[in-house]
Amino acid sequence: MSFQVEGKVAVVTGGSSGIGLAAVEILVAEGAKVAWCGRDEERLNASKFYILEKYPHANIFTKACNVLKKEEVQQFAKDVKLNLGNVDMLINNAGQGRVSNFENTQDEDWMKEIELKYFSVLHPVRAFLEDLKHSANASITNVNSLLALQPEPHMIATSSARAALLNLTHSLAHEFTQYGVRVNSILLGMVESAQWKRRYETRSDLNQSWKEWTGNIAKNRGIPMQRLGRPEEPARALVFLASPLASYTTGEALDVSGGFNKHL
Repeated sequence: MSFQVEGKVAVVTGGSSGIGLAAVEILVAEGAKVAWCGRDEERLNASKFYILEKYPHANIFTKACNVLKKEEVQQFAKDVKLNLGNVDMLINNAGQGRVSNFENTQDEDWMKEIELKYFSVLHPVRAFLEDLKHSANASITNVNSLLALQPEPHMIATSSARAALLNLTHSLAHEFTQYGVRVNSILLGMVESAQWKRRYETRSDLNQSWKEWTGNIAKNRGIPMQRLGRPEEPARALVFLASPLASYTTGEALDVSGGFNKHL
């Protein structure tokens, strides 16, 4: 089944690797015009080369941009419009987790988490909202975490910030219905990433395959599917929510955790 995004303009923040790049690839393969950004210019160029090597005729635009810097995001939005046209879909993917409990989390760490989880969404939404208002299928889709509903004590600052992002997503969904802009999110569980691969390189049992090693982690954490997610799996959920296929869905938080969720 097609995602029905051919010819539409999509923006993905944090699109240089992982889930973001997987979403970019799906959108390009489906015929969308895609812009993405990232802080690291070298990784950004590598992702652009990867996409163009597989899809030589792709209509794409990339720009180095720190989503926490409002002026950079505003310029990115102007450049996207100039190169690809009005935006139909915005996927906010920037962000990472912080391992800490209450006693070892300093005030500045709390502020950094709030800034990263909140303003990595607020800045792009502000920059692209006027364009989205003119789209027949306008959508904003945020990458969030299962921590928003199921906090972990060793990730207290991240869990709290993720809960705030979930609330923000619901609030925007209600406010933006007047503009015809849908706002949804996905709640990630444990997904394969460069960080996991770095840990795999330092494993104690060198005979253990990647599949066995990640499978053991999943089993030990109690993930019913007994494996980590692959980047393309949450990416497909993102593209679905962003696409016309989800035209009657807004304010939704789609769980993509392999059954790890314990909330009602």
